[in-house]
Amino acid sequence: MRSSLPPALKALLAQLAGAALAFGVGRSGLLPAGIWPLVTVQAAGATLAAILLRSAPWWRWIHLGFLPLVVAALQFRIAPGWYLAAFVGLALVFWSSFRTQVPLFLSNRRTAAAVADLLPRDRPGRLLDLGSGTGSLLRPLARLRPDCRLEGIEAAPAPYALSRLLSRRQPTVSLARGDFFQIPWCDYDLVYAFLSPVPMTRVWDKACAEMRPGTLLVSNSFPVEGVEPETVVEVNDRRHTRLYCYLPAGPAYRQKSGITGG
Repeated sequence: MRSSLPPALKALLAQLAGAALAFGVGRSGLLPAGIWPLVTVQAAGATLAAILLRSAPWWRWIHLGFLPLVVAALQFRIAPGWYLAAFVGLALVFWSSFRTQVPLFLSNRRTAAAVADLLPRDRPGRLLDLGSGTGSLLRPLARLRPDCRLEGIEAAPAPYALSRLLSRRQPTVSLARGDFFQIPWCDYDLVYAFLSPVPMTRVWDKACAEMRPGTLLVSNSFPVEGVEPETVVEVNDRRHTRLYCYLPAGPAYRQKSGITGG
């Protein structure tokens, strides 16, 4: 079970633990002279602490490379303004990823084709893309299903702005910036998520509370823990993408809630 500490706090604790280990080993005289042995011990200690704190796997790689990259960058004597520009750029792209633990994932065209087949065929459908990023799902989907209304919501400013620019000539695509947990999901035939394992339980709970019978929740790559999907679509792409398809108001929901009957 994961620690209940916020990811940012766990990251801080891991870095402090690595620094304490490097300080102790350095004082003991066991390390060769120079800064790089200390940096190596700190990075290894921070990574080990992240593992013990049950941080998400990508945090371990961040801890392993953080201080070595900082020290290496300082040796190049780069002007401070470049660091500020890099920070602002990364913040605009990843925004609240440190809190939500949802990185920027891009859906490919073959995935869009598979999702197009899941939309209603006998009438125009309506789809919501949770965390729509640059619109990589919605744009090809709009060409495949011009009869459908396709909506996306994205929190990060840079991907949202890019998605607006790239889809400006696609009238069936509608984009908004914000938190997808703060809008209702009851009006959609299909809700699509390509997030991470972290928010999926909350996504499932909201889908069960709001989505209509017969509507689909489709999760790219990340299943809902403890819930059996109605079906799994295998996408023929290089990622070997799997789409986990759920009926929140269907059999899986009835089993989860202890509801019986038709």
